[in-house]
Amino acid sequence: MKKHIYDEQNGLRYTLHGDVYLPDLAVSGNEHKPLGKYGLMRRTYLREHHKTLYIQLQARGELWQHLYEVDEQAQSMVSSIIARMAEIDGVTEELKATDQMQWVGLMNNYQHCAEEVVLRDVVYA
Repeated sequence: MKKHIYDEQNGLRYTLHGDVYLPDLAVSGNEHKPLGKYGLMRRTYLREHHKTLYIQLQARGELWQHLYEVDEQAQSMVSSIIARMAEIDGVTEELKATDQMQWVGLMNNYQHCAEEVVLRDVVYA
């Protein structure tokens, strides 16, 4: 029996291990880039509540790319929501210079509101 074979139907290479041919599968190198807060939250959510989707993404080698995209989208949304809320309320650098505590309080409020929206619409969707 040959040590290595190639199946043209599925495009996979196989290696003989004992009496059985096993596919030569490799994990992509994307795991080395660290995930952000929202990507980690999405991974936990999928693992606990959508196991089938989690396993499918993992089997196709698309899990990490999906998590990076969710993380990037969520961070972008949080930033844009905060900026828009501050613009609507007239929170400026001038307020930051004159009344720092009020500015910090408003920005923290905007942060929490934006995160609620992003968690509901992106991470836990």
